[in-house]
Amino acid sequence: MSIQVRSARSDDAGAISAVILAALRESNARDYSADIIERVEKGFSPAAVSELMARRTMFVAMQAEQLVGTASLDGRVVRSVFVRPDVQGQGVGTRLMAEVEQTARDRGVAVLTVPSSVTAEPFYARLGFTAVRDSYHGEERTIVMERNLTDPQVREGA
Repeated sequence: MSIQVRSARSDDAGAISAVILAALRESNARDYSADIIERVEKGFSPAAVSELMARRTMFVAMQAEQLVGTASLDGRVVRSVFVRPDVQGQGVGTRLMAEVEQTARDRGVAVLTVPSSVTAEPFYARLGFTAVRDSYHGEERTIVMERNLTDPQVREGA
């Protein structure tokens, strides 16, 4: 099935929230405690997603007219990349990241940063991001990763 990526619209907030919560509960729960998942979930209610839309450039992935993924660009930082668990591994995240990276390039961003969950680190590594440092919020470990968008080899996916 084909994947279309478009800018998020205000009426997408509920569906975006549902995708994020499902991914947190099913995918990220393998790497994080229930307490951490519960704390992170609070930041992704439909109302919270609406607030994020006002501050970030947010994209959604559509498959068969259903919202199946989301990603955001906040300056030079990639935020909130989530894919519905039942379609993970089918290229949704890669398509979203291609859109985020192209938007960043169009805005003159030379180095893109992503605060990656433990769960998503292998995904970002496959896209050419390298780990820079670990960051902790209490017991929650995040891996700060970067990708140079001006390197032609990286741009071509080499």
